[in-house]
Amino acid sequence: MEATGRTALYICCSVLFILTEVNSELIHIPSLVHHGIEGEPLRLPVETRFPLDKVEIQGTWSHTRPSGTRVTLVTFTKEATITDMMYRSHLHFSEPNISLEILELNQEDEGDYHLNLNIEFHNKTGLVIKEERTVHVTVDVPVSRPVIGKSPSYAVVEDKSNVTWTCSVKEGTKVVFQWLRDDIPLGPSDRYHFSQDRSTLFISPVRKEDKGSYQCVASNPVSQGQYSGTMELNVYYGPYNLEVNSGQGLRTGEVFTINPGELVFFECRADSNPPTSYVWISKSHNATQVITEGPRLEVRSYKLAQAEEYLCRAFNNVTEKQDEAQFTLVVASLGPGKEKHTQDRSSVLPLAAITVCSLFIISCMLMFFIRRTCHPKRVLMSIYNRPLTEQKRPHRSGHEDATEDFGIYEFVSIPGKMESAQASCRSLAHLESVQDMHTTIYDVIGHVPETSSQSFLE
Repeated sequence: MEATGRTALYICCSVLFILTEVNSELIHIPSLVHHGIEGEPLRLPVETRFPLDKVEIQGTWSHTRPSGTRVTLVTFTKEATITDMMYRSHLHFSEPNISLEILELNQEDEGDYHLNLNIEFHNKTGLVIKEERTVHVTVDVPVSRPVIGKSPSYAVVEDKSNVTWTCSVKEGTKVVFQWLRDDIPLGPSDRYHFSQDRSTLFISPVRKEDKGSYQCVASNPVSQGQYSGTMELNVYYGPYNLEVNSGQGLRTGEVFTINPGELVFFECRADSNPPTSYVWISKSHNATQVITEGPRLEVRSYKLAQAEEYLCRAFNNVTEKQDEAQFTLVVASLGPGKEKHTQDRSSVLPLAAITVCSLFIISCMLMFFIRRTCHPKRVLMSIYNRPLTEQKRPHRSGHEDATEDFGIYEFVSIPGKMESAQASCRSLAHLESVQDMHTTIYDVIGHVPETSSQSFLE
């Protein structure tokens, strides 16, 4: 009983091993999808990975058309091949690798090709391995160079017109189209509408940004992209972005300031197709007056008695749209250099700030120096430290040096040995050395502390 169980287990393991081996190695088809070209041959290769002398095989190739009809093309064994009589001149069965070749493709050859194969190994009698594979085949005609068309063929007006683009090829099947504007691919949007195969592009309504060079690209599974020629779309638009400029005077927003007697030129420009016509209008005293036509205006400032308003009007006679730009002209003395750069005024502010800061620093330094040099206490200390002989040098006039007579005088009394004596008047700048004197020098010096007067009397 135990031996029987071991035998059954061995058989099961052997079968599983064979099945695994067959599924992974017996048949291999390199590609399950083939894109064939009409009128050319197509081979459906099959690789057999088992020794034919050790097996018995039986199989069929069949074809299912897109309509659903299925036909058996070839029935084969290792010894014989039977091809359907309707396809003998159209097919070639390759032995022994069981590959199938279609000699000349046509549209009816499209569809799925099924390979059914039964394999029986000689040493495994009664064990039949069944293999099935399906290969999909398409048949296409290469694409010719596409041709584009546009309707209407003339220029169109923005927001009023629609444009239809078409792309067509003389040859090609299953063609896919792609549209480009200025080499940039286009996709669906609220104004761009495509047909199912994208051979038609409908733009509604046309706008300024739609102008440019249009081109289409056609391709299919057997052809790389084929480019058409380019075609221009001309769109009438505008005027947009109207501006008034001048290379003279000083501009602040919409106000131009010019020097008295200066001749000034103004330019009016707008983005428009076709180019717009320009009219210059003067506005004064609640009245308007057409001055001139064209993009250029000449103004002589000496003819202006006061500030005056001007207006440039641009009109596109095709789109029937217009735009206006208004400005004020003021006559005032600007000074040299101000009429060229409006930003000069802002550059003066940092310079003025630097100048003020520099002056403030210099003033602080001077005040500090004067305070340190001319402080009354320092003057007295200087007098106190001077020799007595240097303090009393008589002048020819009988007084001390005349340059020392200049200053503020105060009567002082000196206590000590000369109690009744009165000190002579001295200059504040060179008072004699005072050690025991009590005095008041106006409001500058309130009090000099008492000290011994011995050195002073000596």
